[in-house]
Amino acid sequence: MSSAKQERAEAAKLPDDDVIGVLLRQHALIRDLFAEVRGAEAGRPKQEAFDALRALLAVHETAEELILRPVATDTAGQEEADARNQEEKAANQVLAELERMDVSSRDFDDLLRRFEKDVITHAEHEEKEEFPSVLQECPEPRRRRLGGQLQLVEKLAPTHPHPRTAGSPTAQWVAGPFAAMLDRTRDALKHVTSR
Repeated sequence: MSSAKQERAEAAKLPDDDVIGVLLRQHALIRDLFAEVRGAEAGRPKQEAFDALRALLAVHETAEELILRPVATDTAGQEEADARNQEEKAANQVLAELERMDVSSRDFDDLLRRFEKDVITHAEHEEKEEFPSVLQECPEPRRRRLGGQLQLVEKLAPTHPHPRTAGSPTAQWVAGPFAAMLDRTRDALKHVTSR
């Protein structure tokens, strides 16, 4: 099992804009955010920590499906890419369920624990089965371009789970921009009304 420290150390060996380095740093941040949610005081602090985790997971998984997965299909194989997409689809459904729950409830904490385990397992599959093939078969200039593309997609990606499009890059390309616009409007309104 890897750790946030190990992921950051591996990312530090790569250029800042290398797609694998970007993803490794995000995996480390996802681990940090899970810990922050678990350790947050009930109520608003916990909700804000969960909202940060939810938003990162939503944009991260969308960008992986749209940018990394096509490359991983070529380097690691279709079966590997399909497996990761299916894991992301399942995670998106659980994330949507968590989003509807009261963060102060025991049920939320129980589901969050199981969800964290699944997300970490998924990240480790990527790190062991996808990332090495991309590093080996994609030259650094291409990985750096992919890193820039990934970061751009994340700026435009939905910030909430959308289980109907998760796991399907085609559905993400078609529905993602509209979902993202609605999500970002919803986030802005929530921020303004929570003051």
